[in-house]
Formats: sequence, C-alpha cells, structure tokens
Amino acid sequence: MKKLINAPDKVVDEALAGMAAAHPGLIKVHFERNYITRAEGPSKGKVAIVSGGGSGHEPMHGGFVGRGMLHAACPGAMFTSPTPDQMLEATKAVNGGAGVLHIVKNYTGDVLNFEMAADLAKDEKIKVNAVITDDDVAVQDSLYTAGRRGVGGTVLAEKICGAAAEAGADLETVTQLCRDVNASVRSMGIALSACTVPHAGKPSFTLAEDEIEFGIGIHGEPGRKRIKHAHADELTEMLMEPILHDLPFKKGDHALLFVNGMGGTPLIELYVIFRKAAEIAAKHGVTISRSLVGSYITSLEMAGASISLLRLNDATTKYWDAPVVTPALRWGA
Repeated sequence: MKKLINAPDKVVDEALAGMAAAHPGLIKVHFERNYITRAEGPSKGKVAIVSGGGSGHEPMHGGFVGRGMLHAACPGAMFTSPTPDQMLEATKAVNGGAGVLHIVKNYTGDVLNFEMAADLAKDEKIKVNAVITDDDVAVQDSLYTAGRRGVGGTVLAEKICGAAAEAGADLETVTQLCRDVNASVRSMGIALSACTVPHAGKPSFTLAEDEIEFGIGIHGEPGRKRIKHAHADELTEMLMEPILHDLPFKKGDHALLFVNGMGGTPLIELYVIFRKAAEIAAKHGVTISRSLVGSYITSLEMAGASISLLRLNDATTKYWDAPVVTPALRWGA
C-alpha cells in the first residue's frame, strides 16, 4: 500500500486539520465531534442543510460546506457512517431558527444514525426534516443498503437545495425540492480498479487486467456484472441506456449531465465520457443545458467514473445557476 498518509487511524483527523488550514474563510472544523460548519456560523432565519457520510468520498461532503450549499457536514471514519452525536451537534450548531434539512444517502448506517440525530434534535425543539437520496440505477439492494444507493445525485440535490435555502425558502419548500430532485435524477458508475482503505491495507476487490466492474458502488460494492474492458464510447452507452430509460427521460427534456470521477480518473477521460453521453442524450431528444465534470463524489483512489442525469425545470435550473462558494464548488460570486 502506497499512500501519502502518516497512520491509518489519523487520516481523517489530519485531513480535517488540513481543510481547516486551507479554507479558514469558508469553513470551521469542530474537532470535539468532527463536523464542519460555515465559518460565519448559522444563517439566522433561514433553513440549514446538513449532510454527511463516511470519509473517503472527498470532496463530498465537507468540501460542499459554504454559501449556497451545505451549512454543515459530518465526516465519519473511512467508509463508515458518522455517529448520531456528530449529526446532532452539527444540527444544533447551524440551526438558524427556521428548521434543518438532513440530506442522507441511502446507506443503512447513515439512515439509522441520521434518524436518531433528528429525534434527539426534536427533543431540543429543533424542527428537522430528512430526505434520503437513492439515485443509483445499478442495483436495487447492495451490501450497504435496503433499496437503491445514494450516489452522484446527492451532490446535485445539495447544491440546488442549498441555493433555495439561501434564497429564503421555508423548510417544507426546501424539503419538497430535495424530494423532487431525487425523483428526477438517475446515476450509474463503473470501476476500472479497486480502492484501498488505509486500515485494510489491501484492495477492496480484485479485477483482472481486462475486467471492469459495471454498476459499482462508491464503497466498492459489486454492481450489476463484471465485464471485459471496452472503448469509452461503448462503456458510456452501457451507462446511459439504463439511466435514460429508468426515469424515463423523454424527448424535449432539458437535463443536467454530471460526469464524476471516482478518485483515480484523469479529467481528460471524464471529458471523453461527457462527449459521448451528451451525444447519446441528444439522440434521445434530451437537451443538455447544464453540466458538471470532475471528481466530486469519490471512492479514494478508485479508477472509474459515474454518470448522473437530472431532468431540469425552471426552479432547479435557477437554483443550480445561483452563486455557490465552497472549498470544492464555486461560481457566480
């Protein structure tokens, strides 16, 4: 195992210290419970948005804390859900009096722990709603979930709902918007190689030189099938087909196309995939009017990519375009 770390049990804490040092004007890291908030504190009178999950998926979620997106993020241990007390303290820290929305990826530990945190917050008179994201069309159930996994669509929901909260929308409006985004996005990913979790010290699975895991999860969970390596265009067609038909997308739709790297894939390859995905969408009469390309929800150093396609409407387009200022995503300001 070759990694730029000091010790496996220090990776998360030292990375958080690095984030705090790198972005002091944007975020504050609370080391007593390991959660991240905006540097300026709660947004008084506005809905706050909290998300979280295991570390190893950076920049998700801590990299998305900032104006126009998340108010707080809770990083758990590597590929492990954060604890209810982390989530509770983050919720309390960012509550501005208008309620808090928890955006939760559909992994069993995340769902249970966020539910416990919400119950505890309600005991302290904080109104909490939760939306579970489950945009992955690869499998119905996996090693980590009951139902579909929450993957790349979560990034889009956090951005769009964060903008709505910034604009002053109330808790029920922001909650329904998050449900609408989740219902309108579909995702699928592939892996060319496994990742190595530091404390494990070995790859999470083994692929032959000519094999690809099709429908991979962000923790290295198996997908639909293991297939032979193929050209990028062929693999992109295989990813886009179930995405387009699962919603289903229809002729005349406007969509946001998000091509995401899994941590070890260069940007040049992601653009090769984007080119073909946009071409396929156009053949189905779907107009790609917004885009995101880069590594935003990763699996450590896994080589691979995922595609997410979000059907847009006037509201989601407006909130996607709204200014955002976070360590990992920023525009319009």
